[in-house]
Amino acid sequence: MCQYSSIDGFANDWHLVHLGSRAVGGAAGVIVEASAVEAIGRISPGDMGIWKDQHIEPLGRIARFLKQQGAVPGIQLAHAGRKASTDAPWRGGHPLTLEQEGWEPVAPSAIAFTEGHPVPHELTLAEIAAIVKAFSAAAQRSLDAGFELLELHNAHGYLAHSFLSPLSNHRTDQYGGSLQNRMRFSLEMIDAVRAVWPTRLPLFLRISATDWTPGGWTEDDSVALAIAAKQRGVDLIDCSSGGNVAHAKIPVKPGYQVPFAAKIRSEAGILTGAVGMITESTQADQILRAGEADLVLLAREFLREPYWPLKAAKELGAPLHVAEQYARAF
Repeated sequence: MCQYSSIDGFANDWHLVHLGSRAVGGAAGVIVEASAVEAIGRISPGDMGIWKDQHIEPLGRIARFLKQQGAVPGIQLAHAGRKASTDAPWRGGHPLTLEQEGWEPVAPSAIAFTEGHPVPHELTLAEIAAIVKAFSAAAQRSLDAGFELLELHNAHGYLAHSFLSPLSNHRTDQYGGSLQNRMRFSLEMIDAVRAVWPTRLPLFLRISATDWTPGGWTEDDSVALAIAAKQRGVDLIDCSSGGNVAHAKIPVKPGYQVPFAAKIRSEAGILTGAVGMITESTQADQILRAGEADLVLLAREFLREPYWPLKAAKELGAPLHVAEQYARAF
């Protein structure tokens, strides 16, 4: 989850300790927060970045430590699109003006996220192509930093998702209108990344399986995207939802997004990850045993309990893999 604790996109000691403690706590894989592929693609000025070569070494330090602790080091590449240029959530998360060190957001169409947010700049074809190249360059930097798992953020109303949804994409060129056209940016992004990201290393795609709003992106659309993504080398669909419409009515409850992972897994024939209000070890275990998903991802629960996997292993009677420095406590 975003920590809003970077300066100019750089990883620092906070990120090393924050992410490293989850690896020490037994996580099989640890994915670095949404890392912007260009400076204006940050959600806030405090977001992590990977848009320049100088970002590689601080991230590499994290990747090396995660791997030393037995976790697969991963990173998520992102572009916030029209939801960029906001303050940190503990300061209200409000849009920042140019005078407050904000910037002009960009999007497929000049449609503000919600009232009070600025109308974004509508991307030109040349600008779209440049962002696709930025994802490719960021993937290469991720590889150079030593990451072994890459996730593309295609969810939560950020740039790629806003291309997918007819609620946020009103374009009339090759990037708008039909489902195939609205998927074009995502598929070009995948192709550009897979061109540099080795086939031996997993590529995840995080999606919002539905907008939870009439006329928006749907579960069936997500199946179509998953099929196309699989053909282009995506290995797993990370199934979240929502985020593109500010006032969508979402029936939040434990495991409420798991059915999306099950549907996409079954109908698209691709591995899926379940995420969202998964907090108990037995709950996570049952999702996997029932074949509803192939992987369980935790976010907020890991903020509350960095050593959740060790607790889960004990509760489920699974082998404990404890760092030797901590073994005497177990």
